[in-house]
Amino acid sequence: MNVLRRLDRLIAPHAHRSAAITTCLWPQRCRYQTTTSSSGGPNSTVTLNASEVRGVAQILRQQRGNLGQPTSVSHPHLIRPDELVPGVEMAEFKERRNQLMQNIRAYARSFGGQFNGHSSASHMLVLGAASKKYMSGKIPYVFRQNSDFYYLTGCLEPDAVLLLTIDEAQSVHSELFMRPKDPHAELWDGPRTGPELSVPLFGVTEAHPLAQLQAVLAKRAGALKPHIWFDQKSCDLPSLAENMVRLSGQEQRPLLPAYTFLEAMRLLKSRAEMQLMRRTCDIAARSFNEVMAESRPGQSEHHLFAAIDYKCRMRNASHLAYPPVVAAGQNATVIHYVSNSQLLGPHDLVLMDAGCEYGGYTSDITRTWPAGGRFTDPQRTLYEMLHQLQAEIVGAVMKPGGETLDQLFETTCYKLGKYLQEIGLVAKSVSDYKELAGQGYRFCPHHVSHYLGMDVHDTPHVPRNTRLVPGMVFTVEPGIYIGQDCGDVPPEFRGIGIRIEDDLLINEHGQVEVLTDACVKDPRALQELCQQRQRDDSGTSALL
Repeated sequence: MNVLRRLDRLIAPHAHRSAAITTCLWPQRCRYQTTTSSSGGPNSTVTLNASEVRGVAQILRQQRGNLGQPTSVSHPHLIRPDELVPGVEMAEFKERRNQLMQNIRAYARSFGGQFNGHSSASHMLVLGAASKKYMSGKIPYVFRQNSDFYYLTGCLEPDAVLLLTIDEAQSVHSELFMRPKDPHAELWDGPRTGPELSVPLFGVTEAHPLAQLQAVLAKRAGALKPHIWFDQKSCDLPSLAENMVRLSGQEQRPLLPAYTFLEAMRLLKSRAEMQLMRRTCDIAARSFNEVMAESRPGQSEHHLFAAIDYKCRMRNASHLAYPPVVAAGQNATVIHYVSNSQLLGPHDLVLMDAGCEYGGYTSDITRTWPAGGRFTDPQRTLYEMLHQLQAEIVGAVMKPGGETLDQLFETTCYKLGKYLQEIGLVAKSVSDYKELAGQGYRFCPHHVSHYLGMDVHDTPHVPRNTRLVPGMVFTVEPGIYIGQDCGDVPPEFRGIGIRIEDDLLINEHGQVEVLTDACVKDPRALQELCQQRQRDDSGTSALL
């Protein structure tokens, strides 16, 4: 049985699914209700006490924020004094760790006295950070933390390891294994937090140097005789994977995958995460508007790539969320076109699919606009059709035909087939629902939605037939792609590719928010925006 659905039954069998996946969806700031605390008491609260707050503040002042990652002292423009990372407080990370282990324990207990051939009520979960990667020699890529590791710790350093345990008394214990302080290494690569400061900074129970990992793992496993949870396939640290395989053999316990539990939690955003999603989407939306307004024929697709990257970063995004698609003319009929090297022709449409990352959360937008400022008649016909279709799909969310992402896709394919029939691209003789949906799929051969969050294609193992509920963020992105070789389509429509993509949030009140609504897409407003630069250029030329 799917773990997400089983958790739904276990944690709150009489509650709505949105409350069943996790008991803490929209916590108040610095206060998080849960079924148990790390000490195992029922109906208790995870909080930061005054001494913890003072301790962290003192450390940051003494270190001048000079730790292994940005802090409220070193980056006050991004991180507030009560936050560990942009937008999220330490108490929320502590609650996530506690909730994860409680969910795992509840799942195992649902099988009765024994789970996976053993009667132990204890569990151990091990999760590694990302490793530093190199493009050549000693030249590194920009480091990006493993999303699950970041979600549970807020730690942005490479090569770290998180160990979580829950015992028979439901006491959750968290331990971080960090690179030790090393003046020579820090001279070259920047400061490290080290295990000494990791307990107050990240709110874990204990912290150790990485060299002690194997010994501590063996000690905890020997004492608890736990079930062992470790995602070997996704582990980025070879030495950690070797340690876990060795431990599995010594304890004669299999390594159980934990990603489903993490994705079930990450699927539903807390209030802090909702705010981060609003922020990253707003950054991308306003940056898109500026790029569209400034684009003109003769530019390279690469120039627009650079422009969207620049404008997002100028609004404090860390970087683009993925290599963008900037496709002019018939390049837009290649769904994952990333060469971004052609020039924009005067009658080309430009399709840009881009998003940014802010505070560890990503946006994902696609807009299509006329490089010359005006749609040709065939372009306008297709664009207005797709614009209307996308509005209808957004309106169908959480209603019949739009209660899951798969339903949204099926509805999109059918409606697209009908619209294409109305404009003469699909034969009038086609009347069967499946045939019309098939015709829609022919011209839009990708899913219309995916979950969105810390990753662009977030929580990929959560089925798209999962009912949409408050806390979810996802895309709605219908497209139409007509290749030059589509011989049964009138020639004037060939070589046109259009996609319109927005990011949606179902908030805590059950309302559907279009997080990227600030990004212009109305066809008239879009033409007006795209002609802005040309009018400005004409006015400047007249003055000269």
